Amino acid sequence: MAFDYKKEYKALYMPESTPAVVDVPVMKFIAVNGAGNPNDPDGEYQKALGMLYPVAYAIKMSYKTDYHIDGFFEYVVPPLEGLWWTDNAIGDFTHKSAFKWTAMIRVPDFVDNNDVEWAKAEVLKKKRLDCSALFLMTFEEGLCVQSMHIGAYDTEPATLAVIDRFIKTGGYIKDINSSRHHHEIYLSDPRKTSPDKMKTVLRIPIAKHE
Repeated sequence: MAFDYKKEYKALYMPESTPAVVDVPVMKFIAVNGAGNPNDPDGEYQKALGMLYPVAYAIKMSYKTDYHIDGFFEYVVPPLEGLWWTDNAIGDFTHKSAFKWTAMIRVPDFVDNNDVEWAKAEVLKKKRLDCSALFLMTFEEGLCVQSMHIGAYDTEPATLAVIDRFIKTGGYIKDINSSRHHHEIYLSDPRKTSPDKMKTVLRIPIAKHE
């Protein structure tokens, strides 16, 4: 049976709807950086997703080709994730055109840069899709508070307000800066799920209040 990160690491991918502290370990991701409104059908974000998924599946299916990845095991492609910030107002997500983001999908630890470059070349060859903007990154997120948000993306502020209260009463402070950002994990396909039932993990970096 293929390894499923969501099932094996439920504390990271399937939290409760009440906030909880989690210490997120080092992980590897394929990622694309960009800016602008993610809802723009012709914007950078949609182009980033168009790179991430083909490369993610090329790596996943590599065992059916002549390309060999050391330590490979069959696995389920993890969900899409995103880091979000703005230059002028950290934490203000009302002006979507001002967004900056990193769109990313987790890959197993056995994946290295050579494997990602091979997958990008395969996508270019088979789909004529230039994925040169995509890169492999190692991300150590550390101490965070997270909660499951159920509902449309535009209703996230209600859940974030609950997270903020939890942070303040729990003896923590938000630790959002140039290297630590608002983090979302998308567990539902918006094309197939009604907005009121969509599940999104909201994760905020924190530090202990001194």
